[in-house]
Amino acid sequence: MKVANVQKGLLWRRAPPAVFPVCLGVMGLGLAWRKSAEILPVANQIGDLILGFATAYFLWFLALYLVKTLSRPKVVLEDLVQAPARAGIAAAAMCMMLLAAALMPLDIAVAQVWWCGVLLQILASATVCWAIWQDAPALRQFSPFQYLSFVGPVVGPIAGVSLGYVTESLLLTLAAFGAFVVITLGYGRRLLQAPLAVKMRPALVIFLSPNCLFAISFALLGFETGFWVFYWLSSLVALGFLVSAAWLTQGGWSPAWASFTFPVTAFVQVQIIAVQMGAGAPAMAGVFAGLALATPLVLIIAFRFAVEWITGELAEKTEAAIA
Repeated sequence: MKVANVQKGLLWRRAPPAVFPVCLGVMGLGLAWRKSAEILPVANQIGDLILGFATAYFLWFLALYLVKTLSRPKVVLEDLVQAPARAGIAAAAMCMMLLAAALMPLDIAVAQVWWCGVLLQILASATVCWAIWQDAPALRQFSPFQYLSFVGPVVGPIAGVSLGYVTESLLLTLAAFGAFVVITLGYGRRLLQAPLAVKMRPALVIFLSPNCLFAISFALLGFETGFWVFYWLSSLVALGFLVSAAWLTQGGWSPAWASFTFPVTAFVQVQIIAVQMGAGAPAMAGVFAGLALATPLVLIIAFRFAVEWITGELAEKTEAAIA
């Protein structure tokens, strides 16, 4: 009966948190296009239009999920049984911090939006910790989805530095870096011990995102050496994933394809910063290639997720809890 109600129009009852990583990707795409206007002869309005769409896309799904949560708060804990949902809830907090960056030219309560994102990220990380603790010991395993839950604070400096929260941004970055090291070592060990399911291969691309975001954050915080370390690391990781594209997509379409969206947009932003810092032709090639790949990829995946949300397929595939 509940599923039937969802299909008849009460889509908010099973609003899937798995959509928020795509929201993060669309928001990142808008920021990438806006920043590209600093080095390319393209109109600022392109980025602004995408950011307008990204804001509406994110706030729509956020409102639906809040309605679902308010109608039965325990539903959040039921969603957190699934690892992708844990990442999705953290991605919503990351989106809020990026929304502050998107709103900055308009000066619309930017600081409040940023702090809301920071507090939501802390809450999301704490809630995911609780969910992991509730898992059976055999199920407490590292996964790339944990990068969003625990390394997500690294997006803080993107708006935080411009807002004057330099110390706070540094603390968020350092906390994220500690989590990044632990998760990378733990998940790397797990990959050596067990093969990865074909359907979950796209989730590996999430690893590109923290590498890019650390490069961005270190550049904004003035740590040039840290930027260049993560710039070259992210470039090598991106090249490796590009070469492995056929292997990564062998399992066909699935909600895990959300993992392609936000890393590739973060990669574009890193390349733009590298151009501004004198990296030259290789970085400029990365900007062109990144925009050419990211723009259709992110928008097509965002459209596909919206369609599957309307039909209820996304909730079914991600096993979203019902309010």
